Amino acid sequence: MTSNPKTAAAPRILLDVVDSTNAQALRLAKAGERGPLWIVAKEQSTGRGRRGRAWISPAGNLYATLMLTDPGPARAAPQLGFAAALALHDAAVAAAPALAPRLALKWPNDLLCGGRKISGILIEGEGNPVAVAIGIGVNCRHHPDATEMPATDFAAEGADVDAATLFGHLAEAMQARLTLWDRGAGFAAVRAAWLSRALGVGKPIRVRLAERETTGCFETIDDAGRLVLRTAKGEVEAVAAGDVFPFGQAA
Repeated sequence: MTSNPKTAAAPRILLDVVDSTNAQALRLAKAGERGPLWIVAKEQSTGRGRRGRAWISPAGNLYATLMLTDPGPARAAPQLGFAAALALHDAAVAAAPALAPRLALKWPNDLLCGGRKISGILIEGEGNPVAVAIGIGVNCRHHPDATEMPATDFAAEGADVDAATLFGHLAEAMQARLTLWDRGAGFAAVRAAWLSRALGVGKPIRVRLAERETTGCFETIDDAGRLVLRTAKGEVEAVAAGDVFPFGQAA
């Protein structure tokens, strides 16, 4: 049985503290939960980001995971992050409209404000049928210092954004964007919308891969969600996974 896309009205589990909203969602899925289901926590004790990085999770920020079962075919799985990122951008604009001109998406799954990271997305999946956890952390009141990618939060940017209010916007936006994505059938529209909000399109960037670093012009994303980079030699490279930095920023 596949998940109902009506995520705005999906049941919600609200927790004071959890190790990780993604971990809790996947535990529930293993126990038979099929979703859609939101897990929202005031704090995380061992929050995590991409590639196993720690996600500092003090009270006052938003930590939420949407658990879905079989949201789309396996070939379309990498596209899901772009639909989620659009929903995150939509929610941020709704919660802090004055900051809209400064908000941008960074490949593959970060939201920036004024070039600083204000939110991230971690998508994990396991099981058969596949349970997918779409984890979203948003810096509403606090942000970490001395991070590799400079960070910020809504309060530091002059916006009073309450985590609960932001989550309300996010739940509605997620439903709209997953409906647009339509299990992959609508990725062309998602891709166009994402690119219109993306940082660095048409500009030089640095990309750190698992074993090397490369530079080039960020041309687009392809149908698989890969970053399409044109190198100084004119060669085109499609990057499936990596960390992006604006050109000139240390990687």
